[in-house]
Amino acid sequence: MATIQQEMFVEAGLDQVWDALRDFNAVHQRLAPGFVTDCRAEEGARVVTFANGMVARERFVGLDEQTHRLSYSIVGGQLTHHNASAQLFAEGAQRTRFVWITDVLPHEMAAVIGSMMEQGAAAMKRTLEGEKELPSFDGF
Repeated sequence: MATIQQEMFVEAGLDQVWDALRDFNAVHQRLAPGFVTDCRAEEGARVVTFANGMVARERFVGLDEQTHRLSYSIVGGQLTHHNASAQLFAEGAQRTRFVWITDVLPHEMAAVIGSMMEQGAAAMKRTLEGEKELPSFDGF
């Protein structure tokens, strides 16, 4: 199993970042607009459309208010296994460490998923820090 990790520092308070992350069905509006172009809520899941046209059904696994951690899993598609979590840590009054970890099978998908996570992390950082201009996410 391949494990991919993205870690970034966001120049925003923990409460603000957590409020956006925990809003599971608003990922396309509050967390990664431009990178995620649409999100449709289903029972216990969301169907996410990415800027490159890729669509994934992400099952909600859990949310921990005390540890500021959200987890989800992709169901179906080319992956035989996918589990991801994002967790936040306060690094001062207006700085948050954002740790995003994903485990995937088959191993060959790690490069694709890793590239998408890198671009997703950049979109999240821009959004959470209040930047308004959205870059193009054409091709991962």
